[in-house]
Amino acid sequence: MLKKERYREFVAYFSTHSPDAKTELNYSSPYELLVAVILSAQCTDKRINQVTPALFERFPEPESLAASTSDEVFTYIRSVSYPNNKAKHLVGMAKKLVSDFESVVPEKIEDLIKLPGVGRKTANVISSVVFNNPAMAVDTHVFRVSNRLGLTSKASTPLAVEKQLVKYLPTETLAVAHHWLILHGRYICVARTPKCKECPITYFCKYFETTYQHKQTK
Repeated sequence: MLKKERYREFVAYFSTHSPDAKTELNYSSPYELLVAVILSAQCTDKRINQVTPALFERFPEPESLAASTSDEVFTYIRSVSYPNNKAKHLVGMAKKLVSDFESVVPEKIEDLIKLPGVGRKTANVISSVVFNNPAMAVDTHVFRVSNRLGLTSKASTPLAVEKQLVKYLPTETLAVAHHWLILHGRYICVARTPKCKECPITYFCKYFETTYQHKQTK
């Protein structure tokens, strides 16, 4: 199957079966989502959702977080991965958000990545989820699933994957396609042993096609 055909089948399936896919992080404002996404790096959304209620109650807006210390923030996020670094990033992010952006989460990628703790992936998430821009955030799930499905080829870096997905996916689907790939990777196309027997899209999956043919020829 050609790459363009895989993209067509990918969009057709998920547009029908999961048209309203969205992030599983809990938030009520752009600021809260930004905090949650920074915390979610190399950590599960489930864990972040357990931590953020108390964190947001204590720091309901950028100003209160900016006025705090990394030591205090640490006490709220000690159960997430890399809590020391993330505590420092959150306080630094809040201070810059207050001083440079009047406490308003910026829309542009180039502005978002100026914030401590915000890399290209996080910036793309905010741009896509909050502002509905045609941005593609590439995390480990997106990277793995897009390569396995055959949507990307010879893409060895997140940026290379991002460029290929942006090139071939219809612009209007980019924001939701990010969630299609993440959720499929989280629940079906898992890292170690993908659940191919449960997967509804093996008919256009390059990984399944290659693996199945290999087993058949043995």
